[in-house]
Amino acid sequence: MRTFLSWYLSKHIIAEDLSLLPPLLVYCMNTPFSCTTDPRPVAYLQHGSGEGSLDRLLPSVSTGLSPRKRTTSQCKSEPPLLRTSKRTIYTAGRPPWYNEHGAQSKDAFVIGLCGGSASGKTTVARKIIEDLDVPWVVLLSMDSFYKVLSPEQQTRAASNDYNFDHPDAFDFDLLTHTLHKLKQGKSVKIPVYDFTTHGRQKEWKTVYGASVIIFEGIMAFADKKLLQLLDMKIFVDTDSDIRLVRRLRRDITERGRDIEGVIKQYNKFVKPAFEQYIEPTMRLADIVVPRGGGNMVAIDLIVQHVHSQLEERELSVRAALASAHQAQPLPQTLSVLESTPQVRGMHTIIRNKETSRDEFIFYSKRLMRLLIERALSFLPSQVRVVQTPQGEDYEGRTFHGKMITGVSILRAGETMEPALRAVCKDVRIGKILIQTNQDTGEPELHYLRLPKDISEDHVILMDCTVSTGAAAMMAVRVLLDHDVQEDKILLVSLLMAEMGVHSVAYAFPQVKIITTAVDKKVNDLFHIIPGIGNFGDRYFGTDAPPDWSDEEMDEPSY
Repeated sequence: MRTFLSWYLSKHIIAEDLSLLPPLLVYCMNTPFSCTTDPRPVAYLQHGSGEGSLDRLLPSVSTGLSPRKRTTSQCKSEPPLLRTSKRTIYTAGRPPWYNEHGAQSKDAFVIGLCGGSASGKTTVARKIIEDLDVPWVVLLSMDSFYKVLSPEQQTRAASNDYNFDHPDAFDFDLLTHTLHKLKQGKSVKIPVYDFTTHGRQKEWKTVYGASVIIFEGIMAFADKKLLQLLDMKIFVDTDSDIRLVRRLRRDITERGRDIEGVIKQYNKFVKPAFEQYIEPTMRLADIVVPRGGGNMVAIDLIVQHVHSQLEERELSVRAALASAHQAQPLPQTLSVLESTPQVRGMHTIIRNKETSRDEFIFYSKRLMRLLIERALSFLPSQVRVVQTPQGEDYEGRTFHGKMITGVSILRAGETMEPALRAVCKDVRIGKILIQTNQDTGEPELHYLRLPKDISEDHVILMDCTVSTGAAAMMAVRVLLDHDVQEDKILLVSLLMAEMGVHSVAYAFPQVKIITTAVDKKVNDLFHIIPGIGNFGDRYFGTDAPPDWSDEEMDEPSY
């Protein structure tokens, strides 16, 4: 599997904008400030946060936006796949986050990190990420959610007279909405705040697919709605002198400030805000961590607890699919290409194990073209009258929708892209890489690249074979998490098993399913019977491992 990932990423990803690859969870390591020793305990365990009795602790704030450069998806998983001069990319897959009904069945585990400015919250977050050693961890910084400043506020900020450490500086409404959506497994856009210009950048970061979310900020415990989203609350307690030294280094070297301005801002805003708004929220924490990132004993305790919570949330989807929805009539959302002598003849050729690779590719492409044409007939259309060269009106039809986007489930689904491009001019293409975990038997999401603003598009989801429907269900769930409407998704496949048809149709009853044939059975190895063999290996001329599955990505020998 890793061989194929290395080949595919080197061909398609290494030159891309890595910030657009949240499923791979780009991990950026920066050298943290060191922490001095402290005679205080390893960690204070707080029993009862008291959040149920809290109303909003701080004054109400109006809406607005803002952001920060360091807000990125982060993860550590060994061994690394690709390295660049600035980052390492890991490829651990994301297991199912939904049940056999297609519904979100588990929320991401959210850790809240609070503490004073420069207390070491980000360093603690990175240490937790390193020690967790699990895929799909997202680090979300509260600094991304500063409000947009007015021209007058911009002037004050430039002269260090604007209070960035007051609750009113943050957009809690946007922050709460974003964190809630991310916890539910949805795709979100994160604003990016530039501290050198005191403004937000034009492009927002897209983050998706968190199993664990680490949310850090000076006001992380300052709002009741935010507290309700946190599964674990940690306060980083660092001496005020150390925090001042760190802030001086950071603001001077990273944000272009002068020493007088930093000290002025600290005495006028930062220190009073800590005493009034931040320090009192320490009582809400489940764990208080003295000395920040240097306190490895406390971090170990946190990691152990998170691991236990993740174990309780593990799901088994493929086994449930194998025993569900059987002996039911085929759904009305299924459309099977008419079995004409021509279609039947092409199936005879591609199912024959003696067929050469050239003939397999040729007749597969013919079937794909017919399949795509059939799928397009289910797109919405409206009447359009045009004038012919003879000056006469002709009443025809035209596509009635925003855009058509094709999304292929790699690797085999990618072979259907030329057929779609041949009949849909300027169609946009997305890709999803799903593989079966050989230890658990569950599908895992490894890579995803979707066009921007896909939520209003009609999406043609392409995979060559569907046996249990586990991979197809995961791909549909990904599209729904990106706000694509269920009734605008068309799943197209050359060959499907009845089990896969039932699984997808039961979980997503509005998804239209189009195929050229449906086979009755799936054996104990999840192979379609009588089937077509491993489509990807027969098409690309690679060898399948002995435990291949009809709907998993197999490793080509590149």
